[in-house]
Amino acid sequence: MENMTKNSMYTFTSSCNISPDALQIIAQEKCLSQHIQHVVAELKKQYETPYASLALPYDDAMFDDVQKLVQQKKNLNPTCMVVIGIGGSSLGAKAVYQAVYGSFPYSNNNTMHLYFLETIDGEYASALQALIEERCKRGETVLLNVVTKSGTTLETVTNFDAMLAILKRYWPDTYQQLVVLTTDYNSTFYQHGQLENFAILTIPALVGGRYSVFSAVGLFPLMMAGIDCKALAQGAGDALEHALSDDGVHNQSAQQALLLYAHYQQGYRVHDTFVFSVDLQGVGAWYRQLMAESIGKEYNNKGERVCVGMVPTVSVGTSDLHSVVQLYLSGPQVIYTSFVGIEDQSTSSLMNIFLEGTQRAYQKKERSFSTAMLPQKNEYYLGQYLQCKMVEIMLLGYLFDINPFDQPNVEDYKKEVTKLL
Repeated sequence: MENMTKNSMYTFTSSCNISPDALQIIAQEKCLSQHIQHVVAELKKQYETPYASLALPYDDAMFDDVQKLVQQKKNLNPTCMVVIGIGGSSLGAKAVYQAVYGSFPYSNNNTMHLYFLETIDGEYASALQALIEERCKRGETVLLNVVTKSGTTLETVTNFDAMLAILKRYWPDTYQQLVVLTTDYNSTFYQHGQLENFAILTIPALVGGRYSVFSAVGLFPLMMAGIDCKALAQGAGDALEHALSDDGVHNQSAQQALLLYAHYQQGYRVHDTFVFSVDLQGVGAWYRQLMAESIGKEYNNKGERVCVGMVPTVSVGTSDLHSVVQLYLSGPQVIYTSFVGIEDQSTSSLMNIFLEGTQRAYQKKERSFSTAMLPQKNEYYLGQYLQCKMVEIMLLGYLFDINPFDQPNVEDYKKEVTKLL
């Protein structure tokens, strides 16, 4: 099958062994158009349903609250900020930051640097603490943005305590001004923040971490770094109008969900996001979490044990053409590939020549793939792409008859770690 859709968003093409008629049959059998209409109705309830994240691009009051706090903190003239979180608490902001500013954002002296502390790996955390301490020694103002919905994430709390200790040493009387908490209303961290007189931004209760990039979770650090979040939200809003349109088969989100579901039925178990821009590697990592936590489920909505899911991987062109493409072209046909490229590559068209050549090789080997081409690597088109992928996963969850909003088994490892501490 070869099909192309193009509108004000990115260009979407697909090449696979599943016909458009087959996708139409699946859509009709699963009543996908009716479900999309249901999602539209849920959107009108804003933050009262599991689809709460879809209301974020339209929440002007939330946007204004974040913007006001950003201005307050910018008045302190900070040179950098450490975003302390894990998973959905940091991956979205990190993806947009890296995509807009490139892989070497610290070379831009006009940008307030963001550092992301997402692990309790001793060497990494110690190295970042040493870097922040050196900045404090030079008299620089350093901010901390601590992001945790529950307020009890062990890795985040541990890293925050260590970073806060540094601020207290150098700013003992004013360290409270240098901390911003992003958490659920009245969570453990919320209550702690009130006692410490920290600035607090809240996350709508039903907005899960992996769907939270357009909430204060992503907006605050990105605004602090000078990202055009108005354009980001505008792109997301425009994408929603298309992704939730009546044409439930031919919009990008629905078509990709149908393609993934159909390939899963044919035995495909891996979904590779193959980005042809090093700057989009973070976007691939963001999608990896989105798909893994949303679709990998032991039980369906009927309570039946189904153990469904596709393994999301990330490849980067052109480097991974020399590491994994041999497998992708010659190995078992269990890998569905989503190429992501940029039409307006800033350096030259060479990258897109490699992308087109790779697509031709996939076609000759009858390897299934789709391609999303962003017109430019800017906030507007990133907002569109991220929002389309979130709707894609919501629709895919519906096709699988599983809950795409929970992640019950994540607690399994936490329980075992707690026993060992």
